[in-house]
Order: sequence, then structure tokens, then C-alpha cells
Amino acid sequence: MTTTKDTLNRVESFLDESIGHSAEAQPDLAPVSNPRDAGRTATRNTGRVDIDRVIPDPDQPRANFTEESLEQLAQSLRDKGQLHPIHVRWSEPAEKWIIVSGERRWRASQLAGLTTIECRFHEADLSESEVREQQLIENCLREDLQPLEEAKAFQALMELNGWTGKQLAEALRVSPTRISRMLALLKLPNDIQQHVAHGQLPARTAYELTRIADENTQRRLARQAMQGQLSSQAAARKVAQHRGKPKRPSTGTQLTFPSEHGWKVTVSASCKGTYYDIEQALDEALTEVRHRIDNGVQIF
Repeated sequence: MTTTKDTLNRVESFLDESIGHSAEAQPDLAPVSNPRDAGRTATRNTGRVDIDRVIPDPDQPRANFTEESLEQLAQSLRDKGQLHPIHVRWSEPAEKWIIVSGERRWRASQLAGLTTIECRFHEADLSESEVREQQLIENCLREDLQPLEEAKAFQALMELNGWTGKQLAEALRVSPTRISRMLALLKLPNDIQQHVAHGQLPARTAYELTRIADENTQRRLARQAMQGQLSSQAAARKVAQHRGKPKRPSTGTQLTFPSEHGWKVTVSASCKGTYYDIEQALDEALTEVRHRIDNGVQIF
């Protein structure tokens, strides 16, 4: 069975490799006519296939593709060709190759007028959970998903596998905070979710609104944010006030949080704050630490 680690390694290799036919041995295609092999030339599990033999996955987490970004990619395909293969799996009922990852490149290839597309063929059967993991991993690595698409994909994977948010974070190698924030968006009223989906309301501001139980207050603050009257930081302050958070005294704050392994995390500020403020500071610090890990920054 494909593991998440295998999936990550494979997706990362997709990002680095260029197309071009390798010197690998030809695969054993069917000796008689088979819909699976129609319009296909391959070197083992990578090769070209007629573009009309490929169809998108109706359950792909990503649903929105802007015309501008597709046209830019289509022009790049016309000028430089396809630099990375898309990943496909065979569907017996449809008698077509279904896209596991790379739908944006497939759409842009159609827009560019290409008749064939470079693919990496997944010959073995994939479970629904494995397909969703691969799609999520690629989209998360490339930051291709809209906030609501990502939230719904996270929720679907948790339901498929019976995972907690922590288990999902470990499987996808993403921050648990990112998952909890995205899932919180699904608790907002549908009309506010639509504002987020259409880019009218920033996801960060929308997350602040999830901390308020009253939907009318959520809508009022959302309107103010969409009218430019409320930034994400201002929304956080409004939420704190609405929840009865105490105002900051004029003196400073310093707190130390010990860990089980001997490390201590100290949070300090020149003014008094609340645990909500500390949570925000620690969240930002954790994001910075993960950024340095991803970029190989050394401490010593």
C-alpha cells in the first residue's frame, strides 16, 4: 500500500523533474487492443497520452481555476513545452485516465491546443484515501488550494481515515494550527463561507470571526471587513472585546512555559497582554520556526 511518505517523495520528484523521454525500457502494453493503452506511448510509468483520454477527478479538492493563471500557463506551454508530467490513474468504468494531480496543467494544455500530454501513470489501484492524500499533498506543497477547498479536503480525509486533526497534520506534514484554522472556517454561516471562497473576505479575518458564537455579530464584522473598515488585526481586537477579554494594563508581561524535554519558551512584551495575545505570538513564532526548518537554517 502506498504510504504518505512514498507519496511525498513522489510528489517532490514531480516538482524537480523535466519531461523528455528517458532511456528506460518500454512497458509491456497489452498485446491486443485495450482502452487503457489507446493513444498512449510510455517509458515504463511515464509517457505521453492523447489529451482526450484524460479526464479530471470530480472529487479533486481544488475546484477553482482562474482564467488569468490558466492563460499564463498555457502561454508557457506553447513557448517552453510541458516541464512536469501530470499524475493519472486508470478508471475501468470510464475507460479513461483520471487525474490524480496536475489538473491545472491539463486544463492549460487544452487551452494551449496541445493534443497529447505527458503523464506519470499509476498502474496499481489506489484507495480513495490514497488518492485524496496525493491530491492534498501536491496542492499543499504548491499552495494551490483556496482556504475553503483546503478545509473541505482536510475534513474529507479525516472522515475517510477516522483521523484526528493531529493525525492528519502528521500524515500531511503540515502544522496542526493550519488544520485547526482551516476546519474552523467550516463552522461559519454559509454566506460568510462564500465571501471567503470568492476572495471577498480574507481567510485570516474569517478565522477570527469563528471565535464568536453569535452569527449576527459574525456577519456584521464580516461586512465591515469587506468594506475595508476592519483589518484582520482589528477583527482580532473586536473579537477579544466581544468575548470579554480584559483590556491591557500599562505594565509589561513575561511568561515562561517549560516543556517535558527541558526546553523553555519565554514570551515577553513591554505591555500587559492576555493569553489570547500570547497564543497569537506563539502561533507566529511557530510559523517562523517551521519556515526556518523548511529552508535548512541552522541554529549553531
